[in-house]
Amino acid sequence: MTANETEGAAPARLIAAVDAARDGLVALSDRIGNTPELGFQEEKASAWHASVLEQAGFEVQRPYAGMPTAFRAAMQGSGPGPTVALLAEYDALPDIGHACGHNLHGVMSTGAALALAQCRDAWPGRLLVFGSPAEEGAVDGAGGKVVLVSAGAFEGVDAAMMVHSSTGNILSMPSLAREAFEITFRGKPAHAAAIPHEGINALDAALLTFNAVNALRQHLTPDVRIHGIITKGGVSPNIVPEYAEIRMYARAADAGYLKEVVEKVKNCARGAAQATGAKMGWRATAHPYQNMITNEALAGAFADALGTLGAPLQASPRRGSGSTDMGNVSQVVPSVHPYISISDEYVPGHSREFAACAVSPRGHDGMVLGAKTLALTALRILTSPDLVRAMKEEFVVRG
Repeated sequence: MTANETEGAAPARLIAAVDAARDGLVALSDRIGNTPELGFQEEKASAWHASVLEQAGFEVQRPYAGMPTAFRAAMQGSGPGPTVALLAEYDALPDIGHACGHNLHGVMSTGAALALAQCRDAWPGRLLVFGSPAEEGAVDGAGGKVVLVSAGAFEGVDAAMMVHSSTGNILSMPSLAREAFEITFRGKPAHAAAIPHEGINALDAALLTFNAVNALRQHLTPDVRIHGIITKGGVSPNIVPEYAEIRMYARAADAGYLKEVVEKVKNCARGAAQATGAKMGWRATAHPYQNMITNEALAGAFADALGTLGAPLQASPRRGSGSTDMGNVSQVVPSVHPYISISDEYVPGHSREFAACAVSPRGHDGMVLGAKTLALTALRILTSPDLVRAMKEEFVVRG
């Protein structure tokens, strides 16, 4: 492989390979989009991704890292070189399906991998694709990438990448550290009209907790987000609620400060329990998510790839209020988590409208653009020692 091929022919081959695979990629993303599966239940989506990669020549391990719906796909290039990991997501949200676009996210990574497999002779090194289940925090134990990190999946990896769907092409977006937890209250049932004084109202404890958290907000830094729902609050109006359950997330820009915030929320619940006489329970429902650290050298390569494809970039926001387990990956390896537009108008994430965009022709265009951009960026990493050196030097300094 010559320098001229890297600068011209190989990228063109990658772009052509994604275009040639477009119909299959669209079919895969729509099949997953129309068959939403919650975290750790993505049996079909995981199998579909793994099968496509295996047919393209990847060595696939499934299950992986103790997760039945995770996988690891590996391919060796034309010789020794760097290792690039692409992350594939495919879990859905309860009730509203793929309203975060994970059907597209996973296929962007798989599509990039398929293109790189077609051009295997043009790059040295190793390409990995990790199927990472349960990014959404709706299920117990959520955070598939956290499990991958703990299992040592990224040891020896030089760069990790994935693309998130959005309503704009954005190079990076700050994300918040997040803790997810469940608060329970146990009271005592009684006839709500005849002998209410004999009961202990667990629902009142839950409501007091929300009121205390609302009072707490003004004494927290502006980046903090606390939000939750009451999942259980009684069985009948004429019975004093014996049991109440809250599911809640707390987020902050700094993981250390987040621990302080969570302790304050615990105190809100403790106070509510003391005020009502209920007994409080507490448990984490997902792995803690770390804030995302974007590797600027790697992000620059991604921006160059977007420019090659003629795709405009929007300015990255200074603040972000979401969270992702890709943040945990970014703590251990140079990483990027950019965003690709799937709509020409603003559509809020985690909405039915966004789910519709994720299976729309415009969504398909965004998915193809994301696959091409990931493929070009991976090629650049695999064939540019200077870029790898810059990524690692930045990672050491920022780490």
